[in-house]
Amino acid sequence: MAPLSRLIPSARGLLVFEAAARTGSFTAAAAEFNVSQPSISRSVAELEAAVGARLFERRARGLELTADGSDLFGVVGEAVGRIADAVQAIRQRQNTTKPVVTLSMSSSFVAHWLLPRLGEFHAAFPEIDIRFDLIPGVLRGIPDNVDLATRIVKDDDARYHRWFFAPEIIFPVCSPAYLKARGRLDHAGDGLGHVFLWLTDHAMPKWAREWGNVAQRNSSKGVWHEFTDYSVILQAALNGEGIALGWLSVVSSALLKGTLIPASDLIIRTGQHHSLIAPRSRPLNAMVEGVALWLRTQIATELDALDEALRPRPKCSPDISDGQSQDHERR
Repeated sequence: MAPLSRLIPSARGLLVFEAAARTGSFTAAAAEFNVSQPSISRSVAELEAAVGARLFERRARGLELTADGSDLFGVVGEAVGRIADAVQAIRQRQNTTKPVVTLSMSSSFVAHWLLPRLGEFHAAFPEIDIRFDLIPGVLRGIPDNVDLATRIVKDDDARYHRWFFAPEIIFPVCSPAYLKARGRLDHAGDGLGHVFLWLTDHAMPKWAREWGNVAQRNSSKGVWHEFTDYSVILQAALNGEGIALGWLSVVSSALLKGTLIPASDLIIRTGQHHSLIAPRSRPLNAMVEGVALWLRTQIATELDALDEALRPRPKCSPDISDGQSQDHERR
């Protein structure tokens, strides 16, 4: 077998290719390497010339791997991940600092649920430091360097170790002061007198059946404010600025404290659930299992306390399709 140095002009080209394939963008890859986008494009072109095949199709919506590119990325991506894990393990062995567990979670969940518990977490795991990989909106796949994440995944997804975390239950929430000033939300009405706090990533038409007439934004007489960060939306709701969609797994603490309350009787039970997941591409660390158990215990205790508060259970929509529930995967 020919040495790799004779097959490609530079090992850096493989790293550049991996970043472009992983992010789907030369611009994003350029940001990782702190170089210009044309520099990334040239590196990829040199690699393509060396392997004798096109690795990407340049389309209007972004980069798309060719069949040859997919084959190469499958190998290079795994190798880069294993190298990164090895380097991190070596650093930890040589370093006197505590081990680090990286959590990939929504910024809203961390800000409104986990941050108030950091003291308790530290008491339970004094030997661990936490690194947060925060997502402001839609939760998608997890980066290679993440140890534990919260996501909605299929039960048969073989890529992850998986632990049940919380059911996906959604309802409109607001502050007590807002409710007192503006009254409860009438879903059959036109929203007059209300302010709605909306995440830009939400596909609003998909909510029309569950929310009723008030979700018809074209005819709505309410005020609509859009944000790209759900954490800011919840903070605005806490400040009394409007009504927000509340994911139970994020707003449970605020509900128990009474700082957020349901804005109507509507409760949407999607039939989906949030899981704690860890990639099977790396050995499962006992510390990660311990953190997962601690998180599950904390949320279970809180949801048990809320069970009575969520009754009586009004009409819900248990038959939301799998495709729509993926759009719900925000928190």
